[in-house]
Amino acid sequence: MANGNHIRHERMNYGHIKIYAGNGSLDLAAEVASRIGIPLCERDIITFPNDNIFVRLHSSVRGQDCYAIQTTAAPVQKNLMELLILIRTLHQDSAARITAVIPYLGYSRSDKKDQPRVPITARLVADMIEVAGADRYIVYDLHSKQIQGFFSIPGDVLTAFYILSDYLKSIRPRLQSPVIVASDLGFSKNARSYGMALEAPLAFIEKRRTNDIHTRALTLIGDVQGRDAVIVDDEVDTGGSICEAVQVVKQHGARDVYVAFVHPVLSADAADRLAALPVAEFITTNTIPIPPEKAALFGGRLRILSIAPLLSEVIIRANEGRSVGELFNE
Repeated sequence: MANGNHIRHERMNYGHIKIYAGNGSLDLAAEVASRIGIPLCERDIITFPNDNIFVRLHSSVRGQDCYAIQTTAAPVQKNLMELLILIRTLHQDSAARITAVIPYLGYSRSDKKDQPRVPITARLVADMIEVAGADRYIVYDLHSKQIQGFFSIPGDVLTAFYILSDYLKSIRPRLQSPVIVASDLGFSKNARSYGMALEAPLAFIEKRRTNDIHTRALTLIGDVQGRDAVIVDDEVDTGGSICEAVQVVKQHGARDVYVAFVHPVLSADAADRLAALPVAEFITTNTIPIPPEKAALFGGRLRILSIAPLLSEVIIRANEGRSVGELFNE
């Protein structure tokens, strides 16, 4: 053990790891810190009566390797400003390196100019994170890979695929002739990875956009008759696409339905809509915390898998200057 600690000390480039959390990711940050074997650093985040946010650190971070963990899901503006101000506070206290750890990146769907007179807001968010003082970033499952190009600072784009696929493989023995169903054609490449992991065939939901906001599921490409259907997606927002996907596979003779997705955005009444579906199990992660009252709607059909084991290992490797890609045989 002494030799291991000595080797680790020799390989550190930016001082000791300091984990800070915004209010959007307190439980996740605490789990990450616990797995690394360090305390979660204390700070005050105060919202004044005029809605301004104030951050104060309880101890110095001069010369340290700091990680600010904060999801930017709802309330998006508050969580984003907390992250930016927390990063700025660490920067002005002379941290050696600051990594913005963003389990879910808000505004990630605004990643292109697909109609006249609209902004590419995801680029704006990337710029703000850099200007605040971040030296690196860590994110999970971006809506599109091109968002990586919006950052000028280096970073790690992680995926929950291995977490979700490992769980699906663990329950595969109880699935009857499973088929992986992509929620739309845009997710087909990711769905193929799930199919390879489970050695299962693929099916695809074909959707068409009906207006600027809504899409409509039209038909199913593939065979689900008498099979257990596993619908996969990157995030669930209003739940409309998943509701339609479940209806389509059921209409085509699917036996039991499972739904697996990375980011549980669950806006508005999405949890109520999903809980009413004839789905055997919903499988997601804690990139976004699900309020207890929403989780309760699913009864025992909701499985939340933690990203903390992988995230803590990535932070340790980043601190020690070791490859993250080795974790995925890359």
